[in-house]
Amino acid sequence: MKTSPLAPHIPQIRLYQNWLAEHRGLTFDGYDALWRWSTTDLDAFWQSIWDYFDMRSPTPHTAVLERNVMPGAHWFPGAQVNYAQQVFRHVQPAHAAGFPAVISRNEKGHAVELSWPGLRRQVAALALHLQAQGVQPGDRVAAYLPNIPETMVAFLAVVSIGAVWSVCAPDMGTHAVLDRFKQIEPVVLIACDGVTYGGKDFDRLAVVAELRAALPTVRHVILHTNLAQEPAAVDRALEAAQPCTAFSTATARTDAAVQAFEPLWLPFDHPLWIVYSSGTTGLPKPIVHGHGGTVIVAMALKVLHNDVGCSYAPNSWGERYHWYSSTGWVMWNAQLSGLLNGTTCVLYDGNPGGSKENPDWTTLWRFAAEQGVTFFGAGAAFFANCLKAGVDLSHCGDLSHVRALGTTGSPLSEDAQRWGTAQFAAIAAHDAQRDIWWCNISGGTDFAGAFIGGNRELPQTPGRMQCRLMGCAVEAWNEQGQPVMDAVGELVCTQPIPSMPLYFVGDVDNQRLLGSYFDMYPAGHGRKPGGGDMDQDAGAVWRHGDWLRIHPDGSCVIYGRSDATINRHGLRMGTSELYSAVEALPEVLDSLVVDLEYLGRESYMPLFVVLRPGLALDGAMTAKINGAIRTALSPRLLPNAVFQVAEIPRTLSGKKQELPIKKLLLGQPLEKVINKEAMANPGCLDWYVAFAAAHQARTAAS
Repeated sequence: MKTSPLAPHIPQIRLYQNWLAEHRGLTFDGYDALWRWSTTDLDAFWQSIWDYFDMRSPTPHTAVLERNVMPGAHWFPGAQVNYAQQVFRHVQPAHAAGFPAVISRNEKGHAVELSWPGLRRQVAALALHLQAQGVQPGDRVAAYLPNIPETMVAFLAVVSIGAVWSVCAPDMGTHAVLDRFKQIEPVVLIACDGVTYGGKDFDRLAVVAELRAALPTVRHVILHTNLAQEPAAVDRALEAAQPCTAFSTATARTDAAVQAFEPLWLPFDHPLWIVYSSGTTGLPKPIVHGHGGTVIVAMALKVLHNDVGCSYAPNSWGERYHWYSSTGWVMWNAQLSGLLNGTTCVLYDGNPGGSKENPDWTTLWRFAAEQGVTFFGAGAAFFANCLKAGVDLSHCGDLSHVRALGTTGSPLSEDAQRWGTAQFAAIAAHDAQRDIWWCNISGGTDFAGAFIGGNRELPQTPGRMQCRLMGCAVEAWNEQGQPVMDAVGELVCTQPIPSMPLYFVGDVDNQRLLGSYFDMYPAGHGRKPGGGDMDQDAGAVWRHGDWLRIHPDGSCVIYGRSDATINRHGLRMGTSELYSAVEALPEVLDSLVVDLEYLGRESYMPLFVVLRPGLALDGAMTAKINGAIRTALSPRLLPNAVFQVAEIPRTLSGKKQELPIKKLLLGQPLEKVINKEAMANPGCLDWYVAFAAAHQARTAAS
């Protein structure tokens, strides 16, 4: 069933404000007033979200925000929730209206449509299978799966019984996956035999064997035969992975126990999943989010700000929500969250740009046309590539159902946004396409949400995000820790949000958590009362690691990372992970990488290497370095270019000078970004200054 572009589709945020007026007697003279209320009366705002979305609990909560402290805010004490319970609420009404839960296709054209009852049945069957293997609430289950319906089923099954989910994408190599999964000690591994990407099959059975061997806590393996399709090939894959259970077998059960299965009611802050965000040192941070906080923030973000409606609601009848992602990116979690509101999720697994031999940036557009997608989201780099490739949407099929475009992952350039707006104006089938709405968002893995995003009722300015989101007390701070307007500063959040991390796995005394977000500004500085009990131990503000500019009209621009973390094609990775891969090569003595993603420019990531004496960086050496990165981490993290240097600039204490070199390459003067007296080898800077000048000249000419 294709959707109708003629549903009334009153903006979801307007429906919410109408509800506030009717049920709370609250009216606001503009969005800024609504935002200020939501960030200064946290109890009233988050209670309104609970009530508006009719969130349910078998036991009442005794407060909204019991204690206003960061980290450690205690939300909705006494309430019980489960992510899967919220999803299952929609099984009957969505199915009765004739809408599927998930629609999926891969590069080979393999298509799957999963009904809401089918989703529930498979989830129940797999949940019972996991319980039969002894999986208990709080146990960790690791998944090595692509962006397919089976991954959604596996997630819902795991969390429905109170176990904790964690997934890595199959394009990640063994080293990168083990850096993540070893920290969490999973008891079950759910994996696939391989993936197809860019027209090529990639067998992953050897990686699965390596993961199993290196994870001694894993006592059960479930294998989804994603590559193998013919019965004989399926048998060979399962035999190679023995001992294991076939995913199809684990989800095949249809008995009375499956029919009677209900997800467990869990405390509001029961761990839901572990996601990974990397800094510049050490292993990836295993971040734990809770069921309740993730659900309530996802509802506010996805529905009110992203304007993604329920597929069976008359106002958004036939909504089909697509956001291209891999499972290695938090946008997979965002795509999944469409199910929380009864929305049909539309998945594509594969390369959105075709193959290297036959690039085709119309792939996703044609897929969206075939499936009647209404909300089309992708990384900002995708739209930039469509612009460069000269994509003409009039040749991509019937896109008349698309009413909104979503972007994130990096700043969207004005040119790319203007391109998309002009393309839809040229094929406009209704008013929503004559000036297509762009939902440009910025947030992150760290709190499974967004700080900055969209509002369908506000004006659009190409290259900007429309507003700070409700409930997100975001400010831009200067070097003195003072809020600034219409100037670039550090993105901070001065109030807690329900989906902020509960903790990091294995983090003694919260030291990594504090160091990741709360160590830049002194405790109490900039914190404002706004809900719950706040005392002298309220803690510091959240520093996110982005440069932000808030314009007087409330619109925002993210200017890239304020730290040295890599943000490549939507995948955030710590530089330390890349160094461990490159410097494991005997030829490489030292290395430094910077990601020059900045204000809508295409990301440019150079890698500088110091080689052993007598070696020169030739094509073979460059290929070897790239191969090490591709194998250990991901092809997404390959540098744009590799340069041989004499030295890597370091501080007197031996730390690599990543951020100063990044700022230098972005055009800031040397004297403002680095203190030579604090350097161990200041003489090496002349080379980088010359390189920066040449890079700036090339950038200006392009």
